[in-house]
Amino acid sequence: MNVSGTDLLLWVAFPYICLAVFAVGHVWRYRHDQFGWTSHTSQLLEHRWLRWGSPLFHLGAFMVIAGHVVGLAVPASWTEGAGISEHAYHTTAVWAGSVAGAVMVTGLGMLSARRLLARRIRLGTDRSDKLLFPLLSATVLLGIAATTAHNVFGDGYDYRSTVSVWFRGLFTLQPEPEAITGAPLLFQLHALTACLLFATWPFTRLVHVWSMPIGYLVRPYLVYRSRSTASPRPGRRTLRPHGRADATGFTASDRS
Repeated sequence: MNVSGTDLLLWVAFPYICLAVFAVGHVWRYRHDQFGWTSHTSQLLEHRWLRWGSPLFHLGAFMVIAGHVVGLAVPASWTEGAGISEHAYHTTAVWAGSVAGAVMVTGLGMLSARRLLARRIRLGTDRSDKLLFPLLSATVLLGIAATTAHNVFGDGYDYRSTVSVWFRGLFTLQPEPEAITGAPLLFQLHALTACLLFATWPFTRLVHVWSMPIGYLVRPYLVYRSRSTASPRPGRRTLRPHGRADATGFTASDRS
């Protein structure tokens, strides 16, 4: 099959550029912006929408990522060797992916609505979020649209024989652009927006996924002592703060 220059640009050069930006961008961000390496939480500004939107989004995202790892990185011959037929895999992947996508879209929709409707959060939205949220939404919605159109209501499309082959070829340094050029347009658009998402990843709040607070599980408890109960040193005058101290030892006058 003949591959045009446009195909080489879209399915070879562009993905490698995005992966290079992904790798170099993370190094740059870590060395020059460690204080910004956070999720930039706005829980103190609004928590009702966040209480439901954030868990739904993260749960759905983990399920979607796991499904993509199996579907793109694991060849069909491996699952068949494990005793999973192609029909069983296809049925499970479609319905599990649909549920995961619906959960993720619900959470993402709540977070996006929260950012648009809550004035204080909208005013605090930085430029990276204005790029991240639309791009992430487009990637997720295109993936759901491709699955729905071709695998739920369509005759079924085996992306593991086209998109997966192209994806694995990028990492084995044996790109096969011809494998994805015959894929449906929705799958191609989903792949391109995913590449863009990887390129913008280091410069957005998505970097916080590499800083999971696992240490909190084994970190010893922090002991807070109230300032009002501290015993004064002998012969030293103790200054009482104005107002009643709370459990952290801070008073209303300390916070003002």
